[in-house]
Formats: sequence, structure tokens, C-alpha cells
Amino acid sequence: MERSLKLLFLFGFIGTLLAWSPVYAQKFGYIDSEFLLNKHPDYKLVQNELTSLSEQWKKEAQKLEQEIKEMRSNLKAEEVLLTEEMYQERLLAIQEKEKQAIAFNNRVFGINGQYYQKQAELLQPLQSKIFDAIDKVCKRFNLAVLFDKASGPLMIYSDPRHDYSEFVLQELGLEK
Repeated sequence: MERSLKLLFLFGFIGTLLAWSPVYAQKFGYIDSEFLLNKHPDYKLVQNELTSLSEQWKKEAQKLEQEIKEMRSNLKAEEVLLTEEMYQERLLAIQEKEKQAIAFNNRVFGINGQYYQKQAELLQPLQSKIFDAIDKVCKRFNLAVLFDKASGPLMIYSDPRHDYSEFVLQELGLEK
């Protein structure tokens, strides 16, 4: 009995402490970064510049492929007129051109290629603006956590009243 009395006293004491101590609820919210990017006029400029560069580089890659096709076609047409040595020289020239084409595609469109470097360079100032606006919105609304709805399947359910995308747009000066 004495033990149960001690437990009762201990639980009572803990309950009293919890009731008197301030309880802070953490606020959560989310934004949709794709929505924010698509609303920002600078994003359209970045997309247009990237599209222009991409088309230019694709034309260069297609030109290299066309040159290789022409070289192969010429070799096929003149094959009977060439000596073995001349044939091998032209075949090596074609192989060298193919290596150049592969190197070009890797340099421009490969991992860490010029296209992706340019994309990062052009998007960095815009991302900084958006992150600064997000930081201000989080501080203004005392948010503990802010999720990005567009970044993948991390959010299973989202209540629209917790969407702070419009506040970030306001902070960026892009209100409706």
C-alpha cells in the first residue's frame, strides 16, 4: 500500500508539473516549389535561355551525326575504288569523328555537363530569392517545419489551409 501511495504521489507530481509548464505546439506548413517557380517571371526567362542553348547544342550534335553519316555513305560508295590502306584511313577518320561526337554529347549533356552547369548558374539567383522569401514567411508565421509538396512522395496528405505558397509569392512581390 505504501508503494502505491508513492506511485500515486509521483504521478500526481508529474501531472502537476506538466499542467503548469508551458506547452509549445510546433506549427507545420507546406509550399509547392513548382507552383512558385512557374509564377515567377524570372523562371520563364531562365527556361527560355536554357531552351535556346539546348537547341543550339542539339543542332551541333546533329551536325556531327550528319557528318558521320556522310562519311560512311562516301566510304560505302567509293569502297571498290579504294586500296585497303585508303579504306582503313577513312574508317579511322570515321571512328575519330564518332569519338568526337560522343565526347561532345558527354561534355554538353552528360552528368555535370555544360547544360546542367548553365541551368544551376541561371537558377541560383532565383532559388536564393525564393529561399529568402520562404525564410521570412516561416519566421512571420512561427513555422517549425515547412515541407515542399513538389519534392516527391514525402507528403501523403496535405490540407490546403496549411499551404503557404501564396505568402511566399507575396513576399516575392508576385501577388495575384
